[in-house]
Amino acid sequence: MKIVISLLTLLYNLSFAISFDTIDTYRTQGIKEIERKIEQQLQKKEYWDYFLSSVNTSNGYYESIQYLMICQKDMKNIDLYDTKTQKKIFYSSVFTGKENGDKKIEGDMKTPIGAYNLTRRLTNLDPYYGPLALTTNYPNIYDKAQGKTGHGIWIHGVPQDDKRDDFTQGCIALDNTKIKKLDTSINIDNSVLLITENSFPITTKDDISTILVNLYSWKSAWKNSDIDKYLSFYDEEFIKSDGKNLKSFSKYKTRVFNKNEKKTIKFKDINIIPYPNSNNKKLFKIVFNELYKTSSYTFNGKKSLYVELKEDKFYILTES
Repeated sequence: MKIVISLLTLLYNLSFAISFDTIDTYRTQGIKEIERKIEQQLQKKEYWDYFLSSVNTSNGYYESIQYLMICQKDMKNIDLYDTKTQKKIFYSSVFTGKENGDKKIEGDMKTPIGAYNLTRRLTNLDPYYGPLALTTNYPNIYDKAQGKTGHGIWIHGVPQDDKRDDFTQGCIALDNTKIKKLDTSINIDNSVLLITENSFPITTKDDISTILVNLYSWKSAWKNSDIDKYLSFYDEEFIKSDGKNLKSFSKYKTRVFNKNEKKTIKFKDINIIPYPNSNNKKLFKIVFNELYKTSSYTFNGKKSLYVELKEDKFYILTES
């Protein structure tokens, strides 16, 4: 009997949490109209400002990525944060590339600047690399769109005999006890590495809420086959991961939108990662899980957008 009373009390309280207007809309127009109104609210900054009011966004916004590594090259250090608690859980000094600046070509002895995934854990290596290495996805699709070259950017240990230079050819090197500690502190499938030349830029709540407004407005234009509004979110220098420039991408999307197919598009596990760069631009990498479904095609997987934020609008530089 107590359980029944508790459930009735919960339902009673919930009825007041939902506005009478919402209930009336559902009663007279159905759930589709409720969904439409919610989608409209997701495109309004007021909602996201409220949603983020108690969220720490100084290092970005994370719904599914748990471990954030920040390597600051000029300070020769790396910090590891748990994004759920926003607490620093690991610190180490590091060696980075011999030359300063952003990596651009193979063999330039520079450590890249940007945001990178960890892709593999390697052991049984040449003793020069210490007990293990964590590989990165440099060059990522944004690097490739900029014409950057090179490969094999790792986080690794140091020679077992301790005989080494105080720089690398572009990798990030840690003391062997430290690389082992880092290895046990993270899940590489749920981590991101940010590499900066100097101080890490603080990300504001206003930046994050503006990006979320744009993300859902872009989604709405896509779902409603509004080609002009959809393409307005793309930078003039846009290059897709398959090499399409904006002109060829626009032609392709126009053909697709002209089919006017009914679309289901859902986003979840959204992560907004500040993207360090040498041009002092407000760049971000947005990663999320996307469900896209029409009568002729279904995709359910990870989507990545690299965007530049200019005032109240983001512009997509590349995507995959």
